[in-house]
Amino acid sequence: MIVGGGPAGYVAAERAGHKGLNVLLFEKNKMGGVCLNEGCIPTKTLLYSAKTYDNALHGDKYGVYAEQVSFDFGKIMARKNKVVRKLVAGVESKMKLNHVTVVKGEATIVGRSPKGVEVTCAGESYLGANLLICTGSEAFVPPIPGLAEAGDMIVTNREILELKEQPKSLVIIGGGVIGMEFASFYNSLGTEVTVVEMLPEILGANDFEISAMLRDMYAKKGINFNLNSKVMKIEGNKVIFEKDGQMQTVEGEKILVSVGRRAVTMGFGLENLNVELVKGGIKVDEKMRTNVPGVFAAGDVTGFSLLAHTASREGEVVVNNLLGRADSMRYNAIPGVVYTNPEVAGVGETEESAKSKGIAYKVAKLPMAYAGRFIAENEGGSGLCKVLVGEKYGEVIGVHIIGNPSSEMIYGACMAIEQEMTVEELQEVVFPHPTVSEIFKETIFTI
Repeated sequence: MIVGGGPAGYVAAERAGHKGLNVLLFEKNKMGGVCLNEGCIPTKTLLYSAKTYDNALHGDKYGVYAEQVSFDFGKIMARKNKVVRKLVAGVESKMKLNHVTVVKGEATIVGRSPKGVEVTCAGESYLGANLLICTGSEAFVPPIPGLAEAGDMIVTNREILELKEQPKSLVIIGGGVIGMEFASFYNSLGTEVTVVEMLPEILGANDFEISAMLRDMYAKKGINFNLNSKVMKIEGNKVIFEKDGQMQTVEGEKILVSVGRRAVTMGFGLENLNVELVKGGIKVDEKMRTNVPGVFAAGDVTGFSLLAHTASREGEVVVNNLLGRADSMRYNAIPGVVYTNPEVAGVGETEESAKSKGIAYKVAKLPMAYAGRFIAENEGGSGLCKVLVGEKYGEVIGVHIIGNPSSEMIYGACMAIEQEMTVEELQEVVFPHPTVSEIFKETIFTI
C-alpha cells in the first residue's frame, strides 16, 4: 500500500505493478503530487513561454525580425493548465496499465498488527503487508508579523500559479530555486521584481560562483536583489526588512513567500505507527526503511532531498528491495537544476561543501564559449562549466554549469560521479560534435 501519488508514490506503484506486486495507492487530490500539479511541470511550462517570448523579442540578434511582439498572460496560464491535465491523465493511465488500484480520498493509518498495516479511506478499511509513505511536503510559511493580515496579497508557489492577471510588481521573499524561477518568469514578462534573501547569496547550497553569476545576469535584466536581508514584518503590500543594520521597505502588488518546504507528517495517522522522526521528516535507512517493520518512506516526507527525481529513485529502492534485489539509496550524484534563462545545473560537491568536508580537490573551469554550439545558439550569452576533481585519485566529484541547455547535459556528469570515473577515463569518451555538452570534456582537459 502507498499513501501519496506524487513522484515517489506513483513511480513506486508503476514499478511494483509492472513486476507483478499487488499495489494499492491512496491519493486525496490529483495524481502527480506537488511536482506535477503545483511545482516542476507548471513552472517549467510557464518558463518556456517566457523563454519563447524572450527569443521573439531578441530575434534580431540572429537575423530574425518580428514586429509587435506581445504575449497573452491568460493564454500562458491556460496552456500551463492544459499541460498539467494531460500529464495527470498520463500518470492515471500508467496506473491502469500496470494494474495499480487507486483509491481516491484521504487515507488514515490505523496501525500495525501481526496481520499487516491497516489503513482506512472513504469509509473502507484496507490491510497490507507493506506500507510506503509518500505524503510529500508543503510550503513553509514563516511567522512573519503582519503576514496573516495581508490576505491574498501573499502567495506561495501554489497560489501564484493560479493568478488571473500579471502583477505589475512582485516581491519575492527567498532567493532559492523556486523564488528564482518565478523571478525569471515574471522579469521576462516585464513585472518589476525584487528578491529579499536572508543569506549572503541566492540559491542556497549551490556553487557560490555560479550563483553569483546568475544573480549578476538577472540584476542586469532589472531584478533588484537584497542579500543579507532579514524580513521583519509585512504591512499590507510592504515588506519591511533589515539590511546592513538599516530598516528598508519595498512594495509589491503581490508578495511571494518562498523560503523552503517542510515534510507533511501530520493529518494521516502517522502517530499510530510510532515512526521515528528526524529534523521534521520520517527517519529512514539507506533502503528507505523506517524503524517500524514493513513500513517505508520516500520522497519529501523524509525531509532530506526535496527533489522529484530523488523521490522517484527512493521509491524504486523500496520496490527493488521488496522484490529481492539488493538496492540502496545514494545521494552523492543527485542533480539540481534551476530552470532560469540561462539555466543552472549542478551535481556532487561544490567548492564550499568540499572544503567543509576536508576533501582535497582540484578545480577546472572554462567559459561556455569554448563550445561552438553554445556560441551558435546563444548570441551574446555567457556561461561557465566548472569541474571538481579529487586530488588523490583524479575522480570527478562535482560539476556545475551555468548556460543553456545545462539541464539536458548534467546527467552525464551524474553518471561520471556515480561510476567514480576519473579524468583520464572521461577523456577517452567520445562526445558528439558540435554539442554544448562538449564543454564538459574540454574543461577536464585543462586539469
